[in-house]
Amino acid sequence: MKKISLINTLKKTFKSKNSTSKKKSIKKKTKLINKIKKGKTVIKAKKTKVLAKAKKLKIQKKVVKTNSTKIEKKDNSEVNSNLLRIPKNNEQKPEIKKVKKQNTEKKEYKIKDYVVYPKHGVGQITEFKKMNIGGIDIETYVLKFEKDKANGMVPVNKQSHLRPLATINQVNKCISILKSKPKIKRSMWSRRAQEYEAKISSGKIYELAEVVRDLNKGDDLMVDQSYSERQLFEKAYDRILTEFQIILNISLEDTQKKLDKALKRNLEKQIQKIETKPSEEISEEIAK
Repeated sequence: MKKISLINTLKKTFKSKNSTSKKKSIKKKTKLINKIKKGKTVIKAKKTKVLAKAKKLKIQKKVVKTNSTKIEKKDNSEVNSNLLRIPKNNEQKPEIKKVKKQNTEKKEYKIKDYVVYPKHGVGQITEFKKMNIGGIDIETYVLKFEKDKANGMVPVNKQSHLRPLATINQVNKCISILKSKPKIKRSMWSRRAQEYEAKISSGKIYELAEVVRDLNKGDDLMVDQSYSERQLFEKAYDRILTEFQIILNISLEDTQKKLDKALKRNLEKQIQKIETKPSEEISEEIAK
């Protein structure tokens, strides 16, 4: 029989216990290390996912912006194309309502009334005429211009373009305008000519008087007058002369004398006539 020593048995038992405890502690440590490593990897993975999502959002924003700009461009191009597009036969066309009658207005003027039409001067209403133009019934004034030997028609709904003859007070004011000093601008003649033409075609009697006054050269033979200047003067002079003749109800010669006297024109001829006439006629003229 072998001898069993207590020391050896104790050593063996303690050794086995220490080894098992050491193994257990090592396993725990390794598990902890593995868990920490796994946690780090999970955190890294989460970070990468977050970064990837942020990148995706940025890309999506850029895409949205580009898409919006593209849509705007498409809309603009579609609008332009719609403007330039020629309508097809299949498309629905807007309905056009045909007006069968002219807008009714009260007639302000009567037959045989004298009226001033701005572009042609004084005219007389000869008749009312009903006409059908393009399926529309229209009432018109028929005007007769004796000086131009022409007829014209003005619709009743456009009678605001016409004006009645001036009053005697307006005539007196016009004569005072003709007697006043001319107001000539220093601008180019082409611009002044346009202004004079606009004043003549306006039909306003005071503006006509201003044109006659400004373009009047009187008996000053030294002053040169261009053809266009003389033409405008004669146009305005004739219009104011015809209107004055009808208002004052006197002959054309007498109205011309009144105008020339205010403008200081043909004074030499008038003096010669006065010298040849007897004293009774001269006293009558002075009384006038």
